[in-house]
Amino acid sequence: MKKIILSALFLASAVTFGQELKVSGSVDVYGTANFAEGSGTPGLLIANPQNANAFGLGMANTIFSYEGEKSGVVADLAFGPRADDANMAGAINQLYAYYNVNDKITVTAGQFNTFLGYEVISPASNFNYTVSYLFNAGPFSHTGIKMDYAVNEDFSFLLAVTNGHGILSTDGNVTGDMQFGGQVGYKGQYLNLIYGAVSAGGATDAMFIDYTGGFNLSESFYLGINAAYANSADADAGYSGVALYLENSFSDTFALGLRPEFFTQSAGDVDASVMALSLTASTVLAENLKLITEFRYDSSDDLIIEAFPTEESVSALTIAAVYSF
Repeated sequence: MKKIILSALFLASAVTFGQELKVSGSVDVYGTANFAEGSGTPGLLIANPQNANAFGLGMANTIFSYEGEKSGVVADLAFGPRADDANMAGAINQLYAYYNVNDKITVTAGQFNTFLGYEVISPASNFNYTVSYLFNAGPFSHTGIKMDYAVNEDFSFLLAVTNGHGILSTDGNVTGDMQFGGQVGYKGQYLNLIYGAVSAGGATDAMFIDYTGGFNLSESFYLGINAAYANSADADAGYSGVALYLENSFSDTFALGLRPEFFTQSAGDVDASVMALSLTASTVLAENLKLITEFRYDSSDDLIIEAFPTEESVSALTIAAVYSF
């Protein structure tokens, strides 16, 4: 009798737990080839784009989220070459807890992906498969605390206090180098600001200004925009750039997109620029599976193409399969 009662209690608790624990994620693989001397594909593997050749693995991403009535936790685990440079603590992409103070204010503490920029680490959430120079230049994640305030459906604020984003969570911020961040959002347009240190013991005056937004120009055509500027007078270095995301849905299963990007990095009195064009076709093969075919062309008279420091232009073709669950 006791065994029956215990089994019933376990089943009831498991059902309740299952209703609140959500599991989602994605897995992606690719095949790529460039049309230049040397190896690699710009923007394909964030940490080591020169290692992207022939067939390869992107990342396996699994997100566990437990949502309570007033609070919750998220554990976002990412494995694979694409995730290696973005993870700040082993396989952890994000790990945070949040508390809903009321229906307008949410406080989040832990490690969370950056609020800057248009793109994210998971290819399941991006239209393009390769990432932009702006994505690679800016922060990936932050460790600290932030507060989101939704004034109404159109207007929102964000305030954040975090470690310098170049300080790994596994190292700890032993030097006390901090960043202060903020965001103002209005009808899907976001102006972001971060100021402070990037790495431990380095310059403490790094400023990042970022605009991210977009507009539905028709029922099928969307224009996304990401513009950013970063500079540190103490380090005497920074960058600036703009990327456009032109996407047209021809049906529920097929869309085409073009991402032109112009990016400049500076060090002292020296500026170096690169232009990248990415033409992307997204095809839905099944409910959770999409095929991304992308032709990318990078050009730089200043020789700053990712993975190709001696080439003025590089073109590459990549075909990727992305499964989401």
